[in-house]
Amino acid sequence: MNTENFLSAFGLTLFAGLSTGIGGLFAFFSKRINTRFLSASLGFSAGVMIYVSFVEMLPEAFESLGKVFGETKGEIIAVAAFFAGIAIIALIDKFVPNFENPHELRDVKEMDKNIEEVNKKKLMRMGLFSALAIAIHNFPEGLATFV
Repeated sequence: MNTENFLSAFGLTLFAGLSTGIGGLFAFFSKRINTRFLSASLGFSAGVMIYVSFVEMLPEAFESLGKVFGETKGEIIAVAAFFAGIAIIALIDKFVPNFENPHELRDVKEMDKNIEEVNKKKLMRMGLFSALAIAIHNFPEGLATFV
């Protein structure tokens, strides 16, 4: 690998990592939770990830694995790996604790008081889930960047 390719790959990886951190800094400067902005941001990022998965990465996986294992077997392995990733995320979703006990008895007044607290706990769960998914995603991505 020559120095120019290394610096280019390292720079793009650094930019991607810093973008995540810079996006996270917005949470510290926000006075209150803007659920509309958060929902729109999550929807946008999900759309980008789905696009990249289907349009960029999956066809490249078909081609790369097809060269190694043959076209049909390569496609089967790529699709199996894709759905294995979905299964892993589903397992994480199952095991990340839900902060609300649905069987706990409450009266209406107590429910009104706790709505802000419940929303914060749901947001914390979503943040933990996202952090775990990103960590799992970044490990092979880091390997693939320099291979």
